[in-house]
Amino acid sequence: MMHCMILTSRYACLSVHPPLLSVEKLVAYQREFHSLRERLRVAEHRTLQRSSELNAILEQFRRAIAETNGSKDALSNFSDETQKLLKELAHRKPLHVPNIYHHLPHLLNNEGSLHPAVQVGQGRTGVSIVMGIPTVKRKVKSYLSETLHSLIDKLSAEEKLDCVIIVFVGETDIDYVNSVVAGLEKEFYTELNSGLLEVISPPASYYPDFSNLKETFGDSKERVKWRTKQNLDYSFLMMYAVNKGVYYVQLEDDIVAKPNYFATMKNFALQLATEDWMILEFSQLGFIGKMFQAPDLNLIVEFIFMFYKEKPIDWLLDHILWVKVCNPEKDAKHCDRQKSSLRIRFRPSLFQHVGLHSSLAGKIQKLTDKDFLKPLLHKIHVNPPAEVSTSLKVYQGHTLEKTYMGEDFFWAITPMAGDYVLFKFDRPVNIERFLFRSGNQEHPGDKIENTTVEFLPFSDAELKTKEKYKRTEDRFYKLAQFEKGVAEGTVDPAFNPVVAVRLTVQKDSAVWAIISEVCLTQLTGQ
Repeated sequence: MMHCMILTSRYACLSVHPPLLSVEKLVAYQREFHSLRERLRVAEHRTLQRSSELNAILEQFRRAIAETNGSKDALSNFSDETQKLLKELAHRKPLHVPNIYHHLPHLLNNEGSLHPAVQVGQGRTGVSIVMGIPTVKRKVKSYLSETLHSLIDKLSAEEKLDCVIIVFVGETDIDYVNSVVAGLEKEFYTELNSGLLEVISPPASYYPDFSNLKETFGDSKERVKWRTKQNLDYSFLMMYAVNKGVYYVQLEDDIVAKPNYFATMKNFALQLATEDWMILEFSQLGFIGKMFQAPDLNLIVEFIFMFYKEKPIDWLLDHILWVKVCNPEKDAKHCDRQKSSLRIRFRPSLFQHVGLHSSLAGKIQKLTDKDFLKPLLHKIHVNPPAEVSTSLKVYQGHTLEKTYMGEDFFWAITPMAGDYVLFKFDRPVNIERFLFRSGNQEHPGDKIENTTVEFLPFSDAELKTKEKYKRTEDRFYKLAQFEKGVAEGTVDPAFNPVVAVRLTVQKDSAVWAIISEVCLTQLTGQ
């Protein structure tokens, strides 16, 4: 029930008008769009292949001409125009487009390097969500069966038709892989036969020689090999999954899921359909519960292939975000704000890590997600990038930055007249609606009262439209005030674009203040 309330509220804030399309139609349109993008990508790839073939033919021409040593007799049978063209071709040196084989040259040694050695299942495609689970041989205990039961048993009959779970067995010992398949066929026969579950494993030729890896970041040689292979395992799994669905969710083989996890993930992603996100996080641990849009997997795999020997997967993902949105001339806080628009955290967590024994031999990992069983004390929204500040004294790390990014609630000691909360946008934005909610279910009395909501427009043009609003000495306009702990409303178009939004306390408060929800909805299309 908690999830439904959260998601409904968030959708209402993101979309002011009632949705015109049903969820099913929206998913269908997204599938068509992603399918079109994939066809364009394939067409581009084939164009590059043809270009490479043409370059090979040109190279043969050059060799043939070079062998003649410029002999006039050898070229005498050709017209002057043809001779001129051949000489131009002989001296023209084409640029070669880099590809994954530059980083993984060993793949060229075997045509089957990128084909699964084992592939079991019905090859289902056209689903909303693809879930990928890499697994390897563990010396102590395997958690794969428990993980699959947790995921499958919490799916409705309808949801089982709208997803596919791919188990990637990252081993080249075919006997071991077949033993895993046999166990899964015995325990999950119905799921394999229906297309819900698939099992794949890579060929031995997919992996490079791991004996010459450099030891970096203080990691042992064994750990460097483990994390390098792990990067390649994730990449193979993503390449296999890319054309199967709209969204891809990365999981691990030692987790448990919350009830309604599938509907929660799908609804959350659909509500963000107009946002330019790259990662939705449904767990705060490692690479668990990370959702991607299927077309983005190609970029992610290419990036991993470039640096698979250098760093672990979670670091590489953060680097992708840095490259996309961070300005080297800005500080780390600005970078974090920019990345937060691409990497959005959902709370509470939908997946919990339960494995004690790591896939790295001898490693014990007592990792647990502290948010897994917590009630949600704040609501998550995607707000325009902004620098936030306040005159209020923050209590126990419940900062305004975390609230604005949807990571936590803001908690401050007794507000006094003149105190403020300021959201200064990185660039002027057009705001359609605003919502500020105070208090939460654990501290319902810590509400904000006697506080105004003020907007600073980029320009003071159209003053007649703004005459009905009170203006402060520093050009802010008072658009609303808190009533019963909530302030919300629509923004007069005359105020757009907006430079900043401020909450100003008008009278001393007798209680502390919690801000549990901040939603500044931009005009559609901005």
